[in-house]
Amino acid sequence: MEAIGDGTSTAGIKSKDPFLMMRLSRAEYKERVRWTEKLRPTRRCVKILKDRFPSHSQSTLLSIYSLEYQKWIKRTFSRHHVPHVIESYYQRYLSEAKAQPTAPVLLELANEVDLSPALMARIILDRFLQGQDGGMPSKSVLNSMLKEPSLIPDQILASNVYQCTINDCCYGPLVDCIKHAIGHEHEVLLWEKLKEKNLSFLDENHLRTMGYDKTPDIILEVPVAVEGHIVHWIESKASFGDDQSHQTYLNEQFWSYWNRFGPGLVIYWYGFIGDLDCQ
Repeated sequence: MEAIGDGTSTAGIKSKDPFLMMRLSRAEYKERVRWTEKLRPTRRCVKILKDRFPSHSQSTLLSIYSLEYQKWIKRTFSRHHVPHVIESYYQRYLSEAKAQPTAPVLLELANEVDLSPALMARIILDRFLQGQDGGMPSKSVLNSMLKEPSLIPDQILASNVYQCTINDCCYGPLVDCIKHAIGHEHEVLLWEKLKEKNLSFLDENHLRTMGYDKTPDIILEVPVAVEGHIVHWIESKASFGDDQSHQTYLNEQFWSYWNRFGPGLVIYWYGFIGDLDCQ
């Protein structure tokens, strides 16, 4: 299996996008990680990183930042999700929202306690709905209100939830929607490149109709060679490939593809650490 994100071609597949040339050494990656640790997950953080690393695309920098920020949230989220802590956040929100109804109270609170704004909005909305109904709100109701804050019966809270959602670059329904769209966009780009080279292939939709449940994005009907490696399938990842995410993909996807279809190729469109374990 070959992890490709630096413009290496598959039977001549190349992109004109300069960010595809991104192959970082581990030391270079760690330097960028050190910078991400200083930043909050707001839209402004991307500009700060871009100013510091002008040769990188915004997409690459945002992907690196998101990966590292999500690791940090997983390590620290439990301390925010304790009942007495949630209650203290909620009571503070009520007090400050009453005093300053037009201020971005939740966004400021999230930044102060080092929590993702979208996750803070989720916690406070969940607590609000419990007070309204006297029980735990269903996930479907909670998710629908986070996606469409106008459904929230409290206008001030709706405004605060909206502010948190649009200012969070790592979590929330807006980020999920953007990631889905970008992932599909890169899959389409891959299809177009394969068609340009007259390579015959099956995509996920074709494979599902054939009864496959867990498949890569592309199965090549006639294998090709890439840098001396035979490639039977291609997986498209619209993200940066770091050690942790790559290992997760290996365990959850890539090895099962390898066992079923043989060796394949992974494209990390926003670059990757040069010495990832590709085995």
